Amino acid sequence: ATLAAPSGLRRHPGAPTPRAMASADGIAAPSPAQVLEFLTICGKLKKTVRTGWKRCGVEPCESVADHSWRMGVLAMLLPPDVDRHHCIKMAIVHDLAEAVVGDITPHCGVSDEEKFKREHDAMAAIRAASGDSVVGREIESLWKEYEGGETAEAKAVKDLDKFEMIVQAEEYEKETGTNLEQFFQSTQGKIKHPVMQGW
Repeated sequence: ATLAAPSGLRRHPGAPTPRAMASADGIAAPSPAQVLEFLTICGKLKKTVRTGWKRCGVEPCESVADHSWRMGVLAMLLPPDVDRHHCIKMAIVHDLAEAVVGDITPHCGVSDEEKFKREHDAMAAIRAASGDSVVGREIESLWKEYEGGETAEAKAVKDLDKFEMIVQAEEYEKETGTNLEQFFQSTQGKIKHPVMQGW
């Protein structure tokens, strides 16, 4: 029997049934309900503002999703010394835990250890929300790789994180006249990738 579409979601004629979706390529896929739960969590990033801008009085300010999206686009510009596709995926999900715990900055009074624990637990919950699927495990693995900062791709994406932030700071300074020098100072000498240093 065909499973009913989740409440509030209309299934288009000809769309694959949940059973067909789950059996494609022989890899288990999240159920429709799990897909919606996962997307609902991800959607919270669109409403989660970047704490640093808000603290400096920038209104309105970007969301975490805005930041992650532009990082994904920036990753497309990386040179072939790194796996660009891997970097794009990592950039998109690197702040996904903030959909659960919020954007925790050094000014929030939370230790690095506690921040990591909260975000680690959030990513485990997000993986579970995806039905503990292959994709959910990949997202969690990408986050762990980013946090570890050891691979060439993680190092490149961490540089992108800093670079995108100072691009946004410059845009906000021009748009609002707010002095955001602290953001430029915080990244001084920390961007290591030679291509990004040239940008």
